[in-house]
Amino acid sequence: MTDDRVEHFVELETGVWEALVAGDAAADRRLLSADFLGVYPQGFEGRIEHAAHLANGPVMAGFAITDARLVELADDTVLLAYRADYRPIAAGVQGVDETMYISSIWCHRGDEWLNVFSQDTPTAPPADS
Repeated sequence: MTDDRVEHFVELETGVWEALVAGDAAADRRLLSADFLGVYPQGFEGRIEHAAHLANGPVMAGFAITDARLVELADDTVLLAYRADYRPIAAGVQGVDETMYISSIWCHRGDEWLNVFSQDTPTAPPADS
């Protein structure tokens, strides 16, 4: 994969994160396919449930995407895996910084790329020394 291609999908994924920071449910829905499936520590979510988290505003204060890797699954389908460092917001209160690894599958449908699948893997707490 070329760096430009990786960057293109990081930009798409950044759009999802920016929607979470802005509390923009419409932007979130635009980037997720109607048949989107999210696999998270709390369970499964579709596009409607994913966007519903934004009903009361932002759910993230900030984020950084690093260590991105791209796997081409088909001509019109890629898997983007990366590290996300972020600060969540719950009930309007910023939490502490957290890190997880995310795998997202993007499919080219019609004339746009849509996120059809995402799985979050929280990082393990540091081992006691």
